[in-house]
Amino acid sequence: MNFMLRRFLLALSSVPFIGAGAATAQSYPTKPIRIIVPYSPGGSTDVVFRILAPRLTEILGQSVVVENRPGGSSTIGLDIAAKSPPDGHTLGIPNITFGANPSLMKKMPFDTEKDLVPVSLVSIVTLVLSVHPSVPAKSVKELIALAKARPGSLNYGSAGNASANHLATERFSYAAGIKMVHIPYKGGGPAVISIVGGETAILFATIPSSIQHFQSGKLVALAVSSLKRNVALPGVPSIAEAAIPGFEAIEWNGVVVPTGTPRAVIDRLHQALAKALSIPEVKERIIGLGADPVGNSPEEFSAFIKKEIATWATVIKEVGITVE
Repeated sequence: MNFMLRRFLLALSSVPFIGAGAATAQSYPTKPIRIIVPYSPGGSTDVVFRILAPRLTEILGQSVVVENRPGGSSTIGLDIAAKSPPDGHTLGIPNITFGANPSLMKKMPFDTEKDLVPVSLVSIVTLVLSVHPSVPAKSVKELIALAKARPGSLNYGSAGNASANHLATERFSYAAGIKMVHIPYKGGGPAVISIVGGETAILFATIPSSIQHFQSGKLVALAVSSLKRNVALPGVPSIAEAAIPGFEAIEWNGVVVPTGTPRAVIDRLHQALAKALSIPEVKERIIGLGADPVGNSPEEFSAFIKKEIATWATVIKEVGITVE
């Protein structure tokens, strides 16, 4: 009798908690939502979420605000998100460094795979393998051949250590079996200026920052970093098409929340993001940044992140990329 009574009381005690969880998910959100962008204002990731914030405010019925917390190769902002209450009111914004940091950094302030849960991949940004006109290579294969003939003589610029163009170039070098010299700058703007001026030879540039220079002939676009061609540069092949089958090195951004966030809340966030991304004006503005809206499911985004982590672990180990 005591055993049966104990089981009954245990079962009964769990009912309020189940009800409370369902009620929380049903009433979500109950207060303003913070979007923690782990970069300074003005970058593509920041701009994408400033486009989305007012639409999410309309859809969710609570104020959605963007908060910039730069530093630590995105780990400072994402650590804030990871340590926030798991109630869906603080969103972290990961990008390409999210997959690379566990292998780049000796000590992480949070566990990438355990402390944050994927909600949705929001957008991807195609990069363009660009060269200064003085470089005697007019195709990807010619560039690879030139780099192999002159090991260590070609240099490339980036927006800084562990930036998207740094990581993309190292992934390309690893896949092509070549070695080039990295020259980091303090931001994407200076990196573009350096290659236009001939200080550097190569840059994986974003489309908005470089398309005018392709049109004027100040830069040569050899290939895009996505698997398929980009609508903004239809005459430019992908690296996968031109020389390295299966190659892809894209900048991306998405939404993650602290582990323990109720699944119903995650689903509500995903639905809101997908709806916002489907609004024609939002799509047009994001595409204008050189990005492609996505809005996939939590499971799809989770698989994407796992692939990124595994790929960067291999590349970083083989190439020896380090970040102090």
